Amino acid sequence: MKYALLIYDDEQTYATMDEAAMREVYAAHEAYGQALTEAGVLRGGSELQPSHTATSLRFANGKPSLHDGPFAETREQLGGFYLIEVDTLDQALAWAEKMPAMHNGTVEVRPLGMSAD
Repeated sequence: MKYALLIYDDEQTYATMDEAAMREVYAAHEAYGQALTEAGVLRGGSELQPSHTATSLRFANGKPSLHDGPFAETREQLGGFYLIEVDTLDQALAWAEKMPAMHNGTVEVRPLGMSAD
């Protein structure tokens, strides 16, 4: 089954990091992605641009309206994702526990819809 590992974190943490610390974050994700690839479970993923670059399309009474930013105002924002394919939720959770973001933020493990298989 395919699972999305959704990475939520406080963008301000990264906005205040120095260049050396940011290099460490990127290196950790590069190593994690390589481990997923070597295990044959990585199916995709990407870092996302900061939430201020987002545009939300909201519907009210059947009519769309555009809004700057993400839908929800929260301390943690969706910053990226990995798409993996493993046999069980336990395996997906085991991979999520190894993710660099687990040290600071939240990783939501969500199965894809059945049509994604």
